[in-house]
Amino acid sequence: MVNHSSPVDFLLLGFSEHPGLERILFVVVLISYLLTLVGNTLIILLSVLDPRLHSPMYFFLSNLSFLDLCFTTSCVPQMLVNLWGPRKTITFLGCSVQLFIFLFLGTTECILLTVMAFDRYVAVCQPLRYATIIHPGLCRQLAAVAWVTGLVQSIVQTPPTLRMPFCTHRQIDDFLCEVPSLIQLSCGDTTFNEILLAVFSIIFVVVPLSLILASYGAIARAVLRINSKGRKKAFGTCSSHLMVVTIFYSSGTSVYLQSKNPYAQRRSKFFGLLYAVGTPSLNPLIYTLRNKEVKRALRRLLGKDRDSRES
Repeated sequence: MVNHSSPVDFLLLGFSEHPGLERILFVVVLISYLLTLVGNTLIILLSVLDPRLHSPMYFFLSNLSFLDLCFTTSCVPQMLVNLWGPRKTITFLGCSVQLFIFLFLGTTECILLTVMAFDRYVAVCQPLRYATIIHPGLCRQLAAVAWVTGLVQSIVQTPPTLRMPFCTHRQIDDFLCEVPSLIQLSCGDTTFNEILLAVFSIIFVVVPLSLILASYGAIARAVLRINSKGRKKAFGTCSSHLMVVTIFYSSGTSVYLQSKNPYAQRRSKFFGLLYAVGTPSLNPLIYTLRNKEVKRALRRLLGKDRDSRES
């Protein structure tokens, strides 16, 4: 039986077979969401209000924080409702909006992390030319490219995904309306959608990740040629971004490049939670705890570092 009509509700199964686990996940997701709201809002405020953070690195970081705020807000409230009570439905319109936003912002983050890697590459490998190459105009252009690319990709991939003939049971074996889980829900031929998913995964996941790794390979070679003091400083400027890239891509690829066996699908649910909820909450913690400039800016904002020196 195949349902060709689109205006229906879907059931987001999640971990409904383990009610006790759902209550634990509810608490974890709620805390992560609150950390995401507070941490990313704080980074945006610091980047805007503190003149010493008016640099390309923090311009891109504030873009990433705004993106994470939108990313989690598009899915976490619905997820909390489904985890807490017996009602686990989402309307077709809600699922469509969630899918569009996820594709839009997920692709944007892939491009934005690549741009941030390029910024770190120029800072470490071309320090004398950094201000000339990474000027404010180029920063705005690169950020615009990331956002527009994500929007175009979502506009292209969302309609074919929503036009698939979905099975009448309407049960999505996931927490969210994402392309892989909706393909699994289809009872028709999904060859075109699987090819489209594979092509976009290569273009917007594999290629950006390859560019990031190439950038850090060049950074590593440059760092090995400088003295130990400069090496420590160069490592400090790149380690936070590298940690974010590792968490984001390891979880994202586990969701979008998963195999079809049941074990991989169950495992992808946990990675999907990390991808959608964990990463946005960890980003501000990683950048603030490992970044002296952000910590000094926070103390200045709170009036605890009037002489602008590290205590």
